[in-house]
Amino acid sequence: MSNTGVAMIERKAMIFNIQKYNMYDGPGVRTIVFFKGCPLRCKWCSNPESQKKKYQVMFKKDLCVNCGACVSVCPAEVHRISPETQTHEFVKGSKCIGCRQCEEACTSSALSVVGEMKTISELLEVIEEDRPFYEVSGGGVTLGGGEVLMQPEAASSLLMACKQRGINTAIETCGYAKPEALLKVAEFTDLFLFDMKHMDSDRHFELTGVRNESILSNLTTLLNGRYNVQVRMPLLKGVNDREDDIQKLIEFLTPFRDYKNFKGIDLLPYHKMGVNKYNQMGWNYNIEGDPSLSNDDLDRIENWIKKYDFPVAVIRH
Repeated sequence: MSNTGVAMIERKAMIFNIQKYNMYDGPGVRTIVFFKGCPLRCKWCSNPESQKKKYQVMFKKDLCVNCGACVSVCPAEVHRISPETQTHEFVKGSKCIGCRQCEEACTSSALSVVGEMKTISELLEVIEEDRPFYEVSGGGVTLGGGEVLMQPEAASSLLMACKQRGINTAIETCGYAKPEALLKVAEFTDLFLFDMKHMDSDRHFELTGVRNESILSNLTTLLNGRYNVQVRMPLLKGVNDREDDIQKLIEFLTPFRDYKNFKGIDLLPYHKMGVNKYNQMGWNYNIEGDPSLSNDDLDRIENWIKKYDFPVAVIRH
């Protein structure tokens, strides 16, 4: 391997999780590498710990015994015991450096540090462990997040290394990125799982904090560039489940319907699996009520899309 290749292989990525034996995010059995950092702030985000590209401490208050062990070992002075209440609290303005000493010192498992810098070589070691599953099932590796395209150099290096080893690759993306970052990873990506959250740009901004013009442009670039794309639509009742919402998506995708690289639409029903994480991070959860859809709702939306001869599937976790 050339010196350039060695330098690329040792890039580092900020990740927050690696999940094995996934069956939902791409074909076959997959290993998911979750990249930390995201430009969107979706109100329903199920991985709030993925949003900021930095180390963060998650805190389970109900498990804490206020022993102060974390205070004595933290070199960044993130923790303290309040002199007024004698309970654990975080020091305002402090920044976790990811040493994990507090996590190790906590005997009640109330603390966990999110975020880890991994070299491409280290990630490949984990990925290679499940090669037999990929080969039998037609699976491979999916890069998720957060948003992969916030770390395009590391992502493209990892994807390239996987392709060199004959491992199928996919990325899950919100599509909000510079075109050059998108095309940098596209060269080594077998499938894009591309989120479409709302077709109306004003409403998209209200829900995610960004407008959708560049997202639509990037999707068009991928489809016209003959890159394989599976469109995914997170669904929330009263947010983007009206027939008019679905109709606008269909109208946008109709010119691409017969492209061989357009792999159809996945519907992703809202779930509450990430709600408890907000408490652990000291954040408010910004979805009021329960926007879950019933099976009848999902069947109805699926039939709306089938009416236009689009391949469509509801992904139920």
